[in-house]
Amino acid sequence: MRLIAAALCLTFAATSAHADALVTIESKFSVKETLDRLTATLGERGIKPAARIDHSAGAKSVGMELPPTEVLMFGNPKLGTPLMHSNPAIGIDLPMKVLAWQDKAGKVWIGYVAPDVLKKRYAISDRDEAFKAMSAALQGLTKAASGM
Repeated sequence: MRLIAAALCLTFAATSAHADALVTIESKFSVKETLDRLTATLGERGIKPAARIDHSAGAKSVGMELPPTEVLMFGNPKLGTPLMHSNPAIGIDLPMKVLAWQDKAGKVWIGYVAPDVLKKRYAISDRDEAFKAMSAALQGLTKAASGM
């Protein structure tokens, strides 16, 4: 019984920790249109996406179904490079990724890992301005993409 309770506590803690790490907002648009809008906004700022991954298409290619779910990867070397100077391991989380997905109720969401989470994860204490800039950029970009 104690083992089951401990497992449930760990599962709840992991779920809560994950939920705190992901910043999410509802989008007024479809998954595709949300990320198309994000791509356009990035282009206006001179940022080219590094990759776009359609998880739904991947699922379909193996005979499975998944509601619309896509990831857009993009970055700004002026922000990311100094972070990698402080701790090269942060490169596994760079460039930044934004996920758009449709939930079971049909709502579309857009989300990203909060830069403060990355700051803590990689123990980077000498680049506060870069993390602040990254946070502001992600907030603005996702707000524009979601129409909120």
